Amino acid sequence: MSEKRIFIFGAGYSGKAFARANPGAAAILGTTRSPDKFQALRQAGIAPLLFDGVLTGENAEALNKTTHLVISIAPEEAGDPVLNAARDAIAGMPALQWIGYLSTVGVYGDHGGAWVDEKAACRPVSKRSVMRVEAEQDWLKLGEHIGRPVAILRLSGIYGPGRNALVNLENGTARRLVKPGQVFNRIHCDDIAGALWQLIGDNTGGIFNVTDDEPAPPQDVVAYAASLMGVEPPPEIPFDSAQLSPMARSFYGENKRVANAAIKAAGYRFRFPDYHAAFDHMWASGDWLDGEARSPMKG
Repeated sequence: MSEKRIFIFGAGYSGKAFARANPGAAAILGTTRSPDKFQALRQAGIAPLLFDGVLTGENAEALNKTTHLVISIAPEEAGDPVLNAARDAIAGMPALQWIGYLSTVGVYGDHGGAWVDEKAACRPVSKRSVMRVEAEQDWLKLGEHIGRPVAILRLSGIYGPGRNALVNLENGTARRLVKPGQVFNRIHCDDIAGALWQLIGDNTGGIFNVTDDEPAPPQDVVAYAASLMGVEPPPEIPFDSAQLSPMARSFYGENKRVANAAIKAAGYRFRFPDYHAAFDHMWASGDWLDGEARSPMKG
């Protein structure tokens, strides 16, 4: 079967960006937990299906015709919800050629600001990252068991239309937290989409950091966005005195610079290699607002 049929478990923000970037005639199906989200999936070019931890007959029938499987659902205490519900069905998929699992650079934990690549030790700090490491291993084992390539895409902080510092400045939620020496990598959703399509094209397996070229202090990104908008950036807030949720605070407990040579070696060329390029494009084109975020006043 030469025609691609792609099934996304958990077709959220990244899944919709992937579908919008569909370079050809690939059929794309994707799951959501709520029928309320069906229309948004259709608008992105995804045939919607329901999945909330139980494999339905409709899901199973779709999997039987699927050539490429993408998983974008976070693991839970009980394990990976997709594997828990559908391991046997996936193992028996007759047309399956490739599996892609969207993970996180959080699996590396804290490396004190040092550079890490895919060979670096995984030292997850948070419970959610510990569960990610286990889920990655489970998917790699399944691929080995059924003789199919599995690509693990470790993503850094995701941004794009409707989800970026320009939007935060516009709605008054932007903050400039300053923790000396702290940097983060980030990745535009269009580059997640591009990396997925690159790996799907050659059925390439392996572990890939899908992240930009420029780890940077988060307050610098807000300041750059403010400069494009011609507004005053919010004041700097020392990290130690900031009011943060436990999850937000935990992100600052991990400091590393993430290298991306492996996905480049697989043939991918980043559309937005750093946040300057991405923000310049988003501001100039107006696509920093997405359909759901855009108000009638702004068109």
